[in-house]
Amino acid sequence: MNFILNGRALLLVLLSCSYMTASAQTIVRGTVTDASTGSPIQYVSVYFKGGRGVVTDANGIYYLETNRTDVKTVEFSFTGYRLQSKAVSAGRSQSINVALETGTLEEVVVTRKRERYRNKDNPAVELIRHVIENKKNNKITSYDYAQYNQYEKMTFSILTKPEKLTQKKLFKNYKFILENTDTTKLDGKALLPVFLEEKASQKYFRKDPSLQRTYVLGNKRVNFGEFIDNNGLSTYLNRMYQDIDVYQNNIYLLTNQFISPIADAGPTFYQYYLRDTVEQDGIKLVRLYFTPRNPTDLLFRGTMFITLDGNYAVQKIDLAVSKSANLNWTRDLKIKQAFEKGTDGKYHVIMTNMIAEFALNKNSSGGIVGERTVSLSNYVINTPAPDSIYTERPEVAATTIENRPDSFWKEKRTEPLSAVEAKVYTNIDSLQNMRSFKRFMNLATLILAGYSNFGPWELGPVNAFYSFNNIEGFRLRVGGRTTPKFNKNIYFENYVAYGFKDQRWKYFAAGTYSFNHKSIYSFPLNYLRLSYQRDTKIPGQELQFVTEDNFLLSFKRGTNDRWLYNNIAKAEYVREFGKNMSYTLGYKYWKQTPAGSITYQKVVGGSLSTIPDVTTSELSAEFRWAPNEQFYQGKVYRIPFFNKYPIIRLRYIAGVKGLAGGEYNYGNFNLNIFKRFYLSQLGYADTWLEAGYLTGKVPYPLLTIHRANQTYAYQQNAYNLMNFMEFVSDRYIAYNIDYAFNGFIFNKIPLLKKLKLREAASFKIMYGGLRNENKPDKSSDAFKFPTNPMGQTITFVPDGKPYMEVSVGVANIFKLFRVDLVKRLTYLENPEVAKWGIRSRVRFDF
Repeated sequence: MNFILNGRALLLVLLSCSYMTASAQTIVRGTVTDASTGSPIQYVSVYFKGGRGVVTDANGIYYLETNRTDVKTVEFSFTGYRLQSKAVSAGRSQSINVALETGTLEEVVVTRKRERYRNKDNPAVELIRHVIENKKNNKITSYDYAQYNQYEKMTFSILTKPEKLTQKKLFKNYKFILENTDTTKLDGKALLPVFLEEKASQKYFRKDPSLQRTYVLGNKRVNFGEFIDNNGLSTYLNRMYQDIDVYQNNIYLLTNQFISPIADAGPTFYQYYLRDTVEQDGIKLVRLYFTPRNPTDLLFRGTMFITLDGNYAVQKIDLAVSKSANLNWTRDLKIKQAFEKGTDGKYHVIMTNMIAEFALNKNSSGGIVGERTVSLSNYVINTPAPDSIYTERPEVAATTIENRPDSFWKEKRTEPLSAVEAKVYTNIDSLQNMRSFKRFMNLATLILAGYSNFGPWELGPVNAFYSFNNIEGFRLRVGGRTTPKFNKNIYFENYVAYGFKDQRWKYFAAGTYSFNHKSIYSFPLNYLRLSYQRDTKIPGQELQFVTEDNFLLSFKRGTNDRWLYNNIAKAEYVREFGKNMSYTLGYKYWKQTPAGSITYQKVVGGSLSTIPDVTTSELSAEFRWAPNEQFYQGKVYRIPFFNKYPIIRLRYIAGVKGLAGGEYNYGNFNLNIFKRFYLSQLGYADTWLEAGYLTGKVPYPLLTIHRANQTYAYQQNAYNLMNFMEFVSDRYIAYNIDYAFNGFIFNKIPLLKKLKLREAASFKIMYGGLRNENKPDKSSDAFKFPTNPMGQTITFVPDGKPYMEVSVGVANIFKLFRVDLVKRLTYLENPEVAKWGIRSRVRFDF
């Protein structure tokens, strides 16, 4: 598998670094609950006897650490509860959970009967129902027009102990980084900032027709240089920390959906408790506590203040995620949102702060902390903006957003940067110019992306340097490509490979010219590429985000002897326009020679004759539309961040007989639509709909060869129990669905919920046909389908019934692995097929 250095991989690198650099301390963590109700208690004082302390959060969770070696006792104190003391072991990390009992100073214990929670006749639930009924009036969408200013700041910091790291020889050159720490953000923890981004924008909303526009005025962030796609990293982090709107039924957070405590179905998933009533600016507010009915679900617990002025609006809300929630890598997550009463009497959000603490495991003292603060101001209600505002793209940037002076940011910031934050920009600039840092990033890029940088040229991908298969045997390959340091307009790429069994050389060479003077791997693409390749290929194998000769793909099931030797010359022009559309125009000369068990034979002059090769000459055009697409650009592949919008691809290929030796006339239409459906607590479903139609009389190598997978890795876009070249057609329709339940079922099973496993299932169906002129048994001069050594036909047409397979899987094994049991449902009588199979893959998910 080809690991890509993207935002998710970078987070794992940071988590690993923080884990390795964490020093041994006396650490105590745990949860404080009410002994009679089992509910967590917030604001409990927790402290080492005779030393400093902390208070518990909305989940009743605390974290306490010290460098002292004489600590023996930790104490828990809260008004109305009896003081508790617990013994601790100095110099160790330990968990202590405490259940406080109610009482007075005279040790008079007050007991109360624990009643079963019910929605019926519950005043807290009645209040929430009023809030739900009035959501429509309290949303920004209740106005005909709205506009406001927005300033946002995002930081990522490593949890570390710099005073010990600076003493180590390995980090002596990085003192200027390690000494820039913040000890005020989290009690008892030092934060080492490594990422900072600021954005200032103007937001516009129109109700009818519905439209939202963002005009970016300024954008400033740290720059890690050539090693990382800075735009892609920023996109990924902002996607993790999306805007929070508690009035929406679902809140998208850390690539998951959480049900809002005031969702329409909120009373089904939450328990609510009235706390007290306060008064602010003459308006009475009710303080209400909410908590999940099932702590393992992706839900919040916390407190909200609701107005009793008839609007039933949220005036303030604090959200936290249960420590038992089926959420990976996240040790703590808190959100605070404040609202302000506008001139129209309604409350508008003015501040959202989200802070999340990530760690490889919840018991480690290291980790990383991400924080995003969004401030909104200067609301203008029901006053339309100029018409030009509403005709622009959803997000429009000013021409100089990257080069705003310091005076601009001083004006836009709602509060000045701290001294620690202010140093991050200059520190990272200095860091990327250090040789030792460049060596480290080169090594990380080599391991994760497979390329090693040598200035104007980079070597790779290393995971394709060695592989093996039945045709070539032991295969060695070496290659590389130029970088923008060689030339910003012209790029070259090449490799050579040799198979020790077939004793043949393979090679590839390409030259690309960029018309927009940008890298050919960065948005927006606008380039012309010429290439020539002489190499092997498995017909019907199409891979995503990985090269075909990747070492791990050498391991295959069943018989793997259906190959081609290809000579391919291509010319491609690729252009992206707007923000979400692209087209590709191309020409391809293709000479394919069968290898292994594949032979090209047809009847000539009444006898069966072998055809040495097939040559085609093709013109092609492809259109792709991906609304609101966001992605991370890796070294080779563009990794999309799927959202609720579809991705549509329409392609047409025309084979031209007589052009550059082409032997056939044909046309090939293909339509592919991908769509992800989000289903809140029920998870999400990835769906693919594909259809194709081929015109003309062609031999079977030019038909649609349906995507098969004979590796042991699960592939979403292929049929995992179909053999290579098993099915061909000249017309087909296919539908795939891959459903991730996100633990919805396992979270309800006592023995499984602690493992935080997640369920998955998939179903794939494909139905096709073949015209008589392309059938070997109907057309005398059509190529005969290939056979195995026993004379059995191994290539078929799925016209009698559809090909179908289904799978069920367990995901989130060790937070990274998914394992599927796949069952083939049809065409079980075909030779050499597997009826069952186990497939696995690696996937990083929160």
